[in-house]
Amino acid sequence: MKKLPLYITILLGMAAGIALGFVAVAAGWERFVADWIRPWGTVFIRSLRLVAVPLVIVSLVSGISNLSDIRHLSRIGVKTLGVYLTTTLLAILIGLATVCTIRPGYVFPRQKAEEFRLRYEQSVTEKTQAAQVMDESGPLQFLVDVVPENVVHAAGDNSAMLQIILLSIVFGMAMVAVGREKAAPLKNVVESLNAVILKIIGYVMKLAPLGVMALMADLVTGFAGDADLLLALGSYALTVVVGLCVILLIVYPLIVRFMTRVGLADYLRAVLPVQMLAFTSCSSAACLPLNIERMRALGLPQNVVSFVLPTGITINMNGTSCYHAIATVFVAQVMGIELSLAQMLSIVLLTTVSSIGTPGIPSGGMAILTLVLVSVGIPAEGIAMIIAMDRPLDMLITAVNVSGDAMAACVVSRGEPAGQAPSV
Repeated sequence: MKKLPLYITILLGMAAGIALGFVAVAAGWERFVADWIRPWGTVFIRSLRLVAVPLVIVSLVSGISNLSDIRHLSRIGVKTLGVYLTTTLLAILIGLATVCTIRPGYVFPRQKAEEFRLRYEQSVTEKTQAAQVMDESGPLQFLVDVVPENVVHAAGDNSAMLQIILLSIVFGMAMVAVGREKAAPLKNVVESLNAVILKIIGYVMKLAPLGVMALMADLVTGFAGDADLLLALGSYALTVVVGLCVILLIVYPLIVRFMTRVGLADYLRAVLPVQMLAFTSCSSAACLPLNIERMRALGLPQNVVSFVLPTGITINMNGTSCYHAIATVFVAQVMGIELSLAQMLSIVLLTTVSSIGTPGIPSGGMAILTLVLVSVGIPAEGIAMIIAMDRPLDMLITAVNVSGDAMAACVVSRGEPAGQAPSV
């Protein structure tokens, strides 16, 4: 096992987890999986989240402090935001084109819609309340939320990643501004912390095959009883998968091929383990440590990787944006609501803006999706029809998100001094 590449061991863990899940369902061992298998997956994800926040802080501070001046940071920042916003808009347009072409909502059984609404009424109520809080907070609440009241509280809350990123960027900029001589002692501490955290990540990743197996086994046993639900939503799921695969298999490779200096085969080989982890964990934040490691191994400049990837887990949600666009139109189709051109444009704008604040955790975008539905005049109860499919689709959505982060790092690295490129 030690000689096998990481993505191979993760694939083996996925296969073992799926097989174990089906065996457990057939033998009636769901309780055994819940009591003795699921905790290993929980431990693995918690371990990754444990190092996520310190990794973001140290990586951003280290990357920014390596810059020669603030103008260098401005150049990287503008390039990063440009790539993220452009690809987000493209992902939304692909989602809208896919759902309007396949039209999955027009084959959805009406009786199923009512059944799902009743079954997930409590979940819908919770998501609706969360959306109402965001909707009532005002258009500039996003700016208020970016600035934390308490540094310790922000560092202890994985959902406050944007606040952590802001603090880290300001701290790194201040280190550059005070000059190399004054910042040297602190920079040495940061570099040492960075090395220690990366070593801890290496330890955690040794648990990846076991954690992935546990996560897949729990997922299979949890959804085995909802076969009718999965069949009824098959057309919708297929639409989402088609839209996401267009981004993952066509758009990203074309961008890497023609807009970066990275070889396409090298990129695919480096990002595959990250995609496997994303597929099983459904958490962009949990994938950040591995993504940073793989992009550094690809030879991308350390300061670019340390800035682009942590920023991306908060503001680069291409998979989520595509999914939200498809889900919104799908619910409208099921309910017989014809969306006007103005409403379509509103979906594009709202999805772009709301994706910036989507937390990089499993199902983190459901409350955001409810807000988008309500904003274009679609009843929020419609989300009940797609809640059951959220977790399975979230696996591919997260893989698209983290792949987009890696792609952006490759694009931004063009024109920057190259790093060392160990084998990947």
